[in-house]
Amino acid sequence: MSDALLRVRNLESFYGPVMAIRGVSLDVPEGSVVAVLGANGAGKTTLLRTISGIMDPAKGEVLLSGEPIQRGEPDLIVRKGVVHVPEGREVFPLLTVEENLTMGAFTRTDNGVGEDIDTVFGYFPVLEERRRQPAGTLSGGEQQMLAIARGLMARPRIMLLDEPSLGLSPVMVREIFAIVRRLKEERGVTMLLVEQNARMALDLADFGYVMENGQLVMEGSAESLKRSRDIQEFYLGARTGGPRGERRWKRRKTWRS
Repeated sequence: MSDALLRVRNLESFYGPVMAIRGVSLDVPEGSVVAVLGANGAGKTTLLRTISGIMDPAKGEVLLSGEPIQRGEPDLIVRKGVVHVPEGREVFPLLTVEENLTMGAFTRTDNGVGEDIDTVFGYFPVLEERRRQPAGTLSGGEQQMLAIARGLMARPRIMLLDEPSLGLSPVMVREIFAIVRRLKEERGVTMLLVEQNARMALDLADFGYVMENGQLVMEGSAESLKRSRDIQEFYLGARTGGPRGERRWKRRKTWRS
C-alpha cells in the first residue's frame, strides 16, 4: 500500500533457537485499523514486540513513513510515534491513575500534558472518577482502559494494541472496543490490533491478516475475511457441513476467500 504509515517487510524473529515469526510482511495505512488474527502461539505478540523494539529481528525491515526503525531502542521508537499497549496491561500498580497517565507522556517536552489528560478522561470517564486511586486497585477492565489511555498520552502516530480483550467480561470487551472505535472515528488514531476475538476485531478493522505458526496465511479487507469459510468456521464459530456441523478438527484449513 503506497500510503502505508507502517511497513513490515520479511521480518524474522527468534526466541533462542526457535523461529517465532517467519518472513512476515504487512502494511498499516495511516488512519486505519489493521487486525492480526491468530490462536495462542501464532507469533502475534512477538510481531508487536519486534516492531516496538522490545525484540530485535534477525532479518527484515520495519519502516515508519519510510524510515527504518528496526533494532532501535524502545524509547527512541516511542519518540518516533510508535506506542505499544502490551498484553496483560502492565500498568504501574503503586502509582495513581493520573500518575500513570503522566508517565505515558514521558517523551514529551510540550506544555499540553494536562490538557491531554482532560481529553483522555473524556473518553474514559471512569478513570477520571479514580484519578487519585492506585492503578493496582482498579478492575481488569479499568486497567485495560488505563493502559490504552496512557498510550494516547504519547500522542502516537500508531498504536500497537496486544489482546485488549484478554481476560475481560463480554460487557467490558464491548465497552473497550466501543472506545477504541471512537478513537478511530473521532481522532483518526492508526492502530495495529492483535486480537483472538476475531468477531470484535473484524467489526472494528479496515483490513486484516491471519497468522499461524509465525507466518501470515491470509489477508484481505475485514469484510472479505468475514465472508471466508475458514474464518467463519475456525475463528467466528460458524458450523457448516450437515445438520450437526462438520467437526472442525477433521477438516484442514484451505485459507480460501
